[in-house]
Amino acid sequence: MMKKSALIVLMGAFVCFSAAAQEKFNGLGVNMGNLYRMSDAKTRSISPENFNGEKGKGGMATTGTGAGPSRELGQGWKVSPSVVIKKHTTYTVAEINESGAIQHIWMTPTGNWRYSIIRFYWDDETTPSVETPVGDFFCMGWGRYAAVTSLAVVVNPGSGLNCYWPMPFRKKCRITMENIADEDMVLYYQVDYTLTDVPKDAGYFHAQFRRVNPLPFKQDYTIVDGITGKGQYVGTYLAYGSNKNGWWGEGEIKFFMDGDTKFPTIAGTGTEDYFNGAYDFDSQHKKADGAETSQYTEFSGPYTGLPQVLRGDGHYDIAQRFGLYRWHIADPVRFEKDLKVTLQDLGWHHDGRYMPLQDDLATVAFWYQSEPHGVFPVFPSKDVLEVN
Repeated sequence: MMKKSALIVLMGAFVCFSAAAQEKFNGLGVNMGNLYRMSDAKTRSISPENFNGEKGKGGMATTGTGAGPSRELGQGWKVSPSVVIKKHTTYTVAEINESGAIQHIWMTPTGNWRYSIIRFYWDDETTPSVETPVGDFFCMGWGRYAAVTSLAVVVNPGSGLNCYWPMPFRKKCRITMENIADEDMVLYYQVDYTLTDVPKDAGYFHAQFRRVNPLPFKQDYTIVDGITGKGQYVGTYLAYGSNKNGWWGEGEIKFFMDGDTKFPTIAGTGTEDYFNGAYDFDSQHKKADGAETSQYTEFSGPYTGLPQVLRGDGHYDIAQRFGLYRWHIADPVRFEKDLKVTLQDLGWHHDGRYMPLQDDLATVAFWYQSEPHGVFPVFPSKDVLEVN
């Protein structure tokens, strides 16, 4: 008969062996704390120099947008760095037919960023899980460059648009770009991904765009609704156009989840509070004569930011416009059955009363969930999308 001490040692070894077997790393969720870990994941990348991300097939083009500049150098010398997407056509940016995850996307599209619509389809779905203008997806809703330095989205000088949202898929991934403009556009892009096993509890990435201009009087703006299933809400981008010259950010953001009706489970205390600022995003500055003046202060951080402030000139032809983001990376809003998110548009009357506003609001909601997802609203027409 085995001694008790030997049995304990044997059981301990079995537990350690089992734990080690369960800890095999699949290459997903990479960070500074596990960057050293080895895995069987395979790295691939899709770009105009390797349309299908095939191993050993990059830089083989003999025709492309760089054929002229490379004519004396030949194959392998930046012959196909970009693509032209004709007006009123849809281009397939990436199509992957294995299990894995998108880990990084870089692109720089020309033209009107509101008129370039990016869509993502997971596995065999026929309706997109992501549908939004490319500018708003990358926190550039007003079509003008502003530096963004966050964990999920980074926008660098020269309009380098970067996305780091992890996007797992089990059978297939398809990404398209539709050009609804009346002019052709040029797209430089790179989609970096890994081929690996995806955990059973991995949700699918979703993003949905909405815009109302102007918002009807005393009506809440709906950031997203119709979400059904289990998941977590992970971020909001807001392109806010003020139709007045006063302060606009008193409205509360509310999360209605899992059967909430009239009253939400989560109710914030104000728009600038939700985006983790305070007191009108205002900071005091001293003029040369020593007097103090106040103004909106841009900022961009890992989770929150007001990276873009387009200041009005006091007249009706140029309105104040703002770009804000709030990533729920460290604090995802989890739901079991359904979710709706709303925003109040609220400022001040001269006598200290709240004033319901009628502003130009456009948002992208970001979340993960199990499929199938709910029906998205009909995508806005070109006229509705237009930024004046």
